[in-house]
Amino acid sequence: MKHNTMIDPVAYLQISISRMFMKRHSLTPEEFLNINEKKDILGFLRLGYEPFHLTGEEGVLEELDEYIFGKHKMGDRIVSS
Repeated sequence: MKHNTMIDPVAYLQISISRMFMKRHSLTPEEFLNINEKKDILGFLRLGYEPFHLTGEEGVLEELDEYIFGKHKMGDRIVSS
């Protein structure tokens, strides 16, 4: 029996960007969930899927940093915008 293993593209974007975000900011899954509870990261990624899936991972991470922190990253530092 063959199973349909197609992954929802929005869910894939949410998972992959969330993992990269946690790695970028050295967050534990629990810390990520706390931020998600306050800022609705997964909802932000779902609503922005159309432009984000064409942006590239680094671009999406930059947008996510700006959304969450209201800041722009410059190198390894986060500075106020």
